[in-house]
Amino acid sequence: MIQLFNSNDKKMTEKIYPGVFARVKAMTIDGIILLVFMVATSSLFSLFNDVPDVVRVSAFLFIFLLYDPLLTSFWGGTIGHRFTGIRVRKEQDEQSNIQFPQAVLRYIIKALIGWISLLTVGGNKKGKAIHDYVAGSVVVYAKSESELNNVKNTTPTTSLPLLTEE
Repeated sequence: MIQLFNSNDKKMTEKIYPGVFARVKAMTIDGIILLVFMVATSSLFSLFNDVPDVVRVSAFLFIFLLYDPLLTSFWGGTIGHRFTGIRVRKEQDEQSNIQFPQAVLRYIIKALIGWISLLTVGGNKKGKAIHDYVAGSVVVYAKSESELNNVKNTTPTTSLPLLTEE
């Protein structure tokens, strides 16, 4: 009797992390959303006669400075992250959101160095940007790899079909 078998039946799975394109898409969406929030807030203020400048400035600072950290820490990401199917998680526990102080630190670094932070995304296995390294965060896909078809199923090249006789 001749049997055909594979000397290594195990499939290797490699987790895929979002790259620069998914992050830039999320940032673009968030930029548009922030612009809409600011226009809406300005329109709301125009309905009233005397809105103090301190209230106006506070509202815009709140929108601009807390949008990202609040949503990232409580919701796992911004609206842009949600729309593009990515989430920000703790590096040590990819099922958990980062804490608010981590999210604030992450946002400050991201805001200070801007696009430069994304230069490291392609150079590491987890696709971490500089602000992710500083905050101890990682960006992941929201759904499992199998749902997104992002699992690479490979058979090692050393595993060739072999014929045996019994």
